[in-house]
Amino acid sequence: MVKQYIEENRERFLEELFELLRIPSVSAQSVHKGDMVRAAEWLRDALLKSGADRAEVMPTEGNPVVFAEKIIDRSLPTVLVYGHYDVMPEDPVDEWRTEPFEPVVKEGRIWCRGADDDKGQLYMHAKAFEALVATGQLPCNVKFMLEGEEEIGSGSLYKWCEEHRELVKADIILVSDTSLIAWDTPSITCGLRGLCYMQVEVTGPDKDLHSGLYGGAVANPANVLADMIAKLVDADGHIAIPGFYDDVRELSDAERRALNSAPFDVERYKESIDIPAVQGEKGYTTAERTGVRPSLDVNGIWGGYIDEGTKTIIPSKASAKISMRLVPHQDYRKIAVLFENYFRSIAPESVRVEVKALHGGQPYVSPTDLPAYHAAEKAMEETFGKTPLPFYSGGSIPIISGFESILGTKSILMGFGLDRDAIHSPNESYGLDNFYRGIETIALFYRYFAEMSRAK
Repeated sequence: MVKQYIEENRERFLEELFELLRIPSVSAQSVHKGDMVRAAEWLRDALLKSGADRAEVMPTEGNPVVFAEKIIDRSLPTVLVYGHYDVMPEDPVDEWRTEPFEPVVKEGRIWCRGADDDKGQLYMHAKAFEALVATGQLPCNVKFMLEGEEEIGSGSLYKWCEEHRELVKADIILVSDTSLIAWDTPSITCGLRGLCYMQVEVTGPDKDLHSGLYGGAVANPANVLADMIAKLVDADGHIAIPGFYDDVRELSDAERRALNSAPFDVERYKESIDIPAVQGEKGYTTAERTGVRPSLDVNGIWGGYIDEGTKTIIPSKASAKISMRLVPHQDYRKIAVLFENYFRSIAPESVRVEVKALHGGQPYVSPTDLPAYHAAEKAMEETFGKTPLPFYSGGSIPIISGFESILGTKSILMGFGLDRDAIHSPNESYGLDNFYRGIETIALFYRYFAEMSRAK
């Protein structure tokens, strides 16, 4: 009955998603502040139409939270759905093959910013909920908590959760903001890396200088910054910050074998992102490097003249944004201090250095022995025809660990994205098959979770 309802409403579901995708809800840019509110109000109305008894846009110190619920019986278990309606900036726009905020379907995929991360995956939950309500099959209570700051660290949501603990009280948090190992290898994400995001600025002279008159006699901040960044990671891919690895637990041989047992084709991996070779920390596989080992990357670097033609200067300043992905037991606040201390220590006397921590989040591990995990496992097994594998993702959703510390509630990360979706990049896309199968699988999750909770 539920599957038939989904099939009969396929086109409408897609048209509704397109309406949401057209709203450029970019949280990183203040020019889109109005779009954030517009997206939140659109989702409130959509959840009411989908069957929620209550839905509202609730203010925070930043972008609003959309809260909705349907309580059918307080003696039944409650699932809290988390998702985010904010998206990454569309830059660089000239690399898009379609308009970033005008969704189109080509090659069986939806092409648009947010198609996967996270509007497409978020909206699967709204439609699975609708299908269950419309067919009288909803077996438990459902709440929705949809935020607008995940892409910038969820800064306002921590306090909002502190203030609304009772409102969002639930037995489990269900999240679709992650990926599958592959379409033919379903998986459930049971681990996320944490994040420590920093910004640095190196300043030399008080103004840009003529590179002929001053070159060779005055420190060039761009040169200095490049040299300092090079000292953050050594030739073996090992992060050089003193104390950085102090809290990293080394996996046992058995754990490493289990992690590397998941299917992985390095040649297909390289081909999918057009690289000649993989690179990373010496002594570890690609699966280990992206799942259970920390990493450090420059996310952006700027300074001096970058427009057309030439301008022979020594820039006054050079800056960079640097992120570190962390693994269980590493604390992003401690890492921020270690980073700042080391970065300042390697600066020459000829420049001034400013270091700023922008945001961060703790790593997260989800137990695989929870009824909710087994419900997700059984639901995916039914729709994919295979038992999903537990998977440690290299990505971060900072607020997930916050939910556990603030609300005391575990999260199940049942995502349906794929590597080819190009999230955070130009030409983001999401498969129609992923979208519709996700709706079907989520609906099954509720049935099995309610059954397993009763049997517990």
